[in-house]
Amino acid sequence: MHIDHIAIWTDNLENEKNFFLKYFECSVNEKYINPGKQFSSYFITFEGGARIELMNRSDIKKERRGETPGIAHFAVDAGSREKVDKMTAIFEDDGHRVVSGPRVTGDGYYESVVLDPEGNIIELLSL
Repeated sequence: MHIDHIAIWTDNLENEKNFFLKYFECSVNEKYINPGKQFSSYFITFEGGARIELMNRSDIKKERRGETPGIAHFAVDAGSREKVDKMTAIFEDDGHRVVSGPRVTGDGYYESVVLDPEGNIIELLSL
């Protein structure tokens, strides 16, 4: 078995889509729209097949972000320590919040932690 995708509710679907396309070398499907439910979404696909479904519906309100019960973060393997360093610097230069800079964690990962435009926590790591 494997995880097919995770889903994220977003206030600004286009902004989130563009964020992932800019920084994560991924692709996106054509926008899905269900007018009856006022729902729209994109699937962001990473190399290797992992996907994130970005979803928007007018009645979903921003309530859970950061450290609350539920999904805490997701991690993206950048492939090397150098790439983690480079991506972290780019995020910072572009004005995105870097929660913690590159370091070796207690469990042996080399990682930094950044926030996407809506405050979702992303770990950039190298194994």
